[in-house]
Amino acid sequence: MKKILTVIFLACAFVFAQEGSIKPGFQAFAGALIKLKKAEHGFHKFRLKVDVAPWAFVAEGEVQAPGGDSDVLITALFDRALYAVLAYIPDKIAAGSDGEEYNVGFFDMMLYYDEEPTRIRNLSFKLLPPANDSWAQSILDDALQSGSLLGKIWSGKYEREITKASAVPIDKSKLVSMQQKRAEERANKRAREAAERSNRRNSDKVLFKSTRNDDLDCNSRKLTIKQRRLCKMNKK
Repeated sequence: MKKILTVIFLACAFVFAQEGSIKPGFQAFAGALIKLKKAEHGFHKFRLKVDVAPWAFVAEGEVQAPGGDSDVLITALFDRALYAVLAYIPDKIAAGSDGEEYNVGFFDMMLYYDEEPTRIRNLSFKLLPPANDSWAQSILDDALQSGSLLGKIWSGKYEREITKASAVPIDKSKLVSMQQKRAEERANKRAREAAERSNRRNSDKVLFKSTRNDDLDCNSRKLTIKQRRLCKMNKK
């Protein structure tokens, strides 16, 4: 009996320790990004797709409005009174095949109608390219398990963090701006790399000419290791 109690105590201690170490983050998305189907038995099927770094996922599930009104959420989309809040673990990041970093540590989501939480069931997440390889999936699976230790995160426990995230939701215009910014950064990076390659080629040309000088001391400290090697080869 004592052994069983000890095991239970250690298991509970581990769960509490894990819960205390998890610091969730929250990201809001505008209702215009949400696709909502006509209600069946009080629940709407919904879909949220975001594929701009640092996000690449699809969230699907079923949602019921507060009070069970089957029409209010459709109206809320047009009135901009509906938005989604994604809960994730910030340090769970995966590298995409495009070289960008993506947040893949999400574990829960809530749709809010006029700042009031709805009822969600059958929620699922799917990773999208370029951040959907097996490594990214393993991080997502771990986040789903870790996030479950936090319990009911929408019951007021993180109300301040959720409210702060809800004040600046990502909408379509922000996604376009994010895409443009990423494209500019990649273009600038390619330009810098091209300039560096050009500079290296020009340096090699100057190096070849300078090391052809018969009076040049190939052991001079002013020369790099590559220059010394080339100098000695030219004098053979």
